[in-house]
Amino acid sequence: MGDGSQRIARWYFGGLASCGAACITHPLDTLKVQLQTQQESKLKGSQIAIRIIKNQGFMALYNGLSASLLRQVTYSTTRFGIYEVMKQRMGNSGGDVPFYKRVAIAAAAGACGGFVGTPGDMVNVRMQNDVKLPLEQRRNYKHAIDGLMRVSREEGVKQLFRGASSATVRAVLMTVGQLSFYDQIKATLLSSGYFHDNLVCHFASSLCAGAIATTMTQPLDVIKTRAMNAAPGEYRNLWHIITYTAKTGPLGFFKGYVPAFVRLGPHTIFTFIFFEQLRKNFGFFKPTNQ
Repeated sequence: MGDGSQRIARWYFGGLASCGAACITHPLDTLKVQLQTQQESKLKGSQIAIRIIKNQGFMALYNGLSASLLRQVTYSTTRFGIYEVMKQRMGNSGGDVPFYKRVAIAAAAGACGGFVGTPGDMVNVRMQNDVKLPLEQRRNYKHAIDGLMRVSREEGVKQLFRGASSATVRAVLMTVGQLSFYDQIKATLLSSGYFHDNLVCHFASSLCAGAIATTMTQPLDVIKTRAMNAAPGEYRNLWHIITYTAKTGPLGFFKGYVPAFVRLGPHTIFTFIFFEQLRKNFGFFKPTNQ
């Protein structure tokens, strides 16, 4: 029938792989959120990490992990699932899909995933940011479900989708940067004759895709994080967040870029390494036409 490299991924593999990657990279995501919610550049990522560990212990870096996993189950499963299913259906007899079609598929998948994943993402941001707030100001969500229920009860269901517009646009750029560019870079490396469908190729492709995705999404990521972490009435609208952030200059939109890449790079790498292992070991062979 063929070897593992010819197997096709099942629609839910991306969600499983993303959950595995989130468990490894969550502390870096926590530092990124805290850097982005600072208006003035006060502390560096390493200083924030030391302060958190010193005051609250190492496990405080994992605040919001349940919300992060909830987000991956909703956001990543949706975008990977739509992307893989549509790519398989739109491929030619050899299974190849032109790059422009991959970009279009990734954009559509990202839009769906971004909207679906907004509630989990918002709770995730709040739980991660809790550790830097004074005790009396902390929300103290017990876990992701508790966060969803409390936001719905205390602020209204509509608040769960605060920042959905920026989160959805970010998800479109993220999915294009990660999924379509990963496939394209991987195909280019394989066609060069110097790479094979193995760990080295997957690592190189995902590293490049992670760098591209970080650069494309960082400004929106900053805006999305501030929108989700804001108290009711703190910002009038999305434009107010943009102008407020712009007061610190253009680099204000790239606040936390290095931690974002340090987090997103490994997250992208682990996601695709796990994804490829799932595909090669548990994927299915495309039925041949009779």
